Amino acid sequence: MAELRVGVDVGGTFTDVVTIADGDLAVTKSPTDPETPAAGVLRALEVAAEADELSLPAIEALVHGTTVATNAVLEGTWADAGVVTTEGFRDVLEIGRQDRPALYDLTASKPAPVVPRDRRIGVAERVDERGTVRTPLDEADVEAAAATLADAGVDSVAVSLLFAFEDDGHERRVAEVLRERLDVPVTVSTDVLPELREYERTLATAINAALLPVMSEYVDRLADGVADRGCRAPLAVMTSAGGLVDADHAARRPVETLLSGPAAGVQGAAYVAGRRGVEDAITMDMGGTSCDVSVITGGEPTVSTERTVGDYDVAVPAVDVHTIGAGGGSIAWLDDGGALRVGPRSAGAEPGPVCYGRGGAEPTVTDAQLLLGRLDPGSLIVDEPADRDVVADALDEHVAGPMDRSVEGAARGVLAVANANMERALRVVSVERGHDPRQFALVAYGGAGPLHATALAEALEIPRVLVPRTAGALSALGLLATDRLHALSTSMVRRLADVDPAAVGEVLAELEAEGRGRFDDSRGEDLLVERRLDLRYVGQASELTVEVPKQSDGQGSLPAEALAATAERFHDAHERRFGHAARDEPVELVTVRVRVRDPVEGPVLRPPPGASEDPDDAITAERSVVFGEERVDTRIYDRELLPAGADLDVPAIVEGPESTVTIRPGQAASVDEDGTIVVEVDG
Repeated sequence: MAELRVGVDVGGTFTDVVTIADGDLAVTKSPTDPETPAAGVLRALEVAAEADELSLPAIEALVHGTTVATNAVLEGTWADAGVVTTEGFRDVLEIGRQDRPALYDLTASKPAPVVPRDRRIGVAERVDERGTVRTPLDEADVEAAAATLADAGVDSVAVSLLFAFEDDGHERRVAEVLRERLDVPVTVSTDVLPELREYERTLATAINAALLPVMSEYVDRLADGVADRGCRAPLAVMTSAGGLVDADHAARRPVETLLSGPAAGVQGAAYVAGRRGVEDAITMDMGGTSCDVSVITGGEPTVSTERTVGDYDVAVPAVDVHTIGAGGGSIAWLDDGGALRVGPRSAGAEPGPVCYGRGGAEPTVTDAQLLLGRLDPGSLIVDEPADRDVVADALDEHVAGPMDRSVEGAARGVLAVANANMERALRVVSVERGHDPRQFALVAYGGAGPLHATALAEALEIPRVLVPRTAGALSALGLLATDRLHALSTSMVRRLADVDPAAVGEVLAELEAEGRGRFDDSRGEDLLVERRLDLRYVGQASELTVEVPKQSDGQGSLPAEALAATAERFHDAHERRFGHAARDEPVELVTVRVRVRDPVEGPVLRPPPGASEDPDDAITAERSVVFGEERVDTRIYDRELLPAGADLDVPAIVEGPESTVTIRPGQAASVDEDGTIVVEVDG
């Protein structure tokens, strides 16, 4: 019997369930329940079961992408946490970085700290930058801190002491005392982010503590719910870094799941591209309210420690996703100078674009696509779409009339502005980071991404666009193509010339052993280990992560030549990223990193089972579509009927159950053996 694997991704509007058994893929969408997210996921699984797409007791792998932690941070609906830190550093969370929210606004204020001042307590102790104890820990202070936090009724506590990543003895002892005196979970910084930079480390630890009760309750409810429905498969959760962890780990480290959904989408894009032998790709996920773009190099998503979630800079490793407010629901409007703008304000799912017929009155990008013939009102996932004339009247009232342009001209303008916004975002993750987009493919997904991708590829001279079969639910598919992974790190700031390679090798070996210990012993031979160092030139404020050359003589060994080769890789990476390298300048080691992964065999993909042998059978209509300044008679294809190997007559519109693909004049398009639409931009 074929293994049944299920991926569940929670989006802002829909919860996607993707099931795969022996290459047969099915997608089910169910409305997301923001008030009771666990109930929403369970309901989505039940909807899929009712559609005869899965049997809950038969599930062998259940993987989940969650927005619980993200929403709690964005909405501030976290638990009441306390912070214990080194005496004199209780205000680190409030001081933050030197950056200001608005450079020239004298009245601008920083975001409220995760933990208010009355629940932040300093204790007497001090460890220096090399781990030497300068001031012994005063346990009486810790006892007093526990009493104060107990009186405050905190739900959890974060412990972040100065330079704990060099010696965590004080931090562990503080946590031990707090656990003895308080019946609440305690998070220590050396478990969450044992790295340089006091603000970022304390912030990540405080956020984890504030999210821990929320995430634990969610995971428990979800795990109990699937078990009650007969599912015995262990629940795995996607992390921001692009790997899977078990549900217990996610409950203890919710800060690692803040970008769970976007990371799953990039993983899905990497998997689809990799099956075509494409290792370098730019990803573009355009939904209703935003557009997420990222870069894949060498088959791997780019991971960064510089990510902002809401108002907070979270330094926990995450897939490097750049987000802008450009989606299908982005509203077109005129600024005070009469210039056309699109977004970032969105019509959302309710009331949604005018064409949804749900009361929306302001024109959106989706409305412009419909007026130009790229979308058919009948293909929208709504019960009663608005009449085309209603959409045209809205665009005329808000944009075309005030600009003294035709409705069609205004619609072209809306798309031009939206595409310009997304083109800038694509340049940020490619050109501005030393990548030539002409050497990459563009993987387009999300409900609206494939509508815009081919035009953006032309503008950036990207030669090829890939649109996966499950473009509208690629994050859920990505969950099923993701390895189980644990990322570990520790800072040891030293000039590279002063570092003993054996000492670095010992740290690498310790991190590897800890990572291996998080997996079942039976997986030992199958685990893959990646070793990396964060390096910078002495005096720099930021660093680059480079891989340490693989050694054949096992754990703990790091010859001097391997350290020198890593430094050369840093110079090369610096030159690619910034256009120059100072090869004679001293290099500084900042952080040692290890990733231990248990590879997962990706799902087998193939075209829809109902596909016809003749691609002409997939042509459902022909209509006039606007491309540039001209209207062109264009064939409309039903994606579910397109067979593998089909070549499409262009221009073309391909309508699928979750997204629509636009193929422009002069381009060429075909369907590969996975059901992916491959568009050659230059024909």
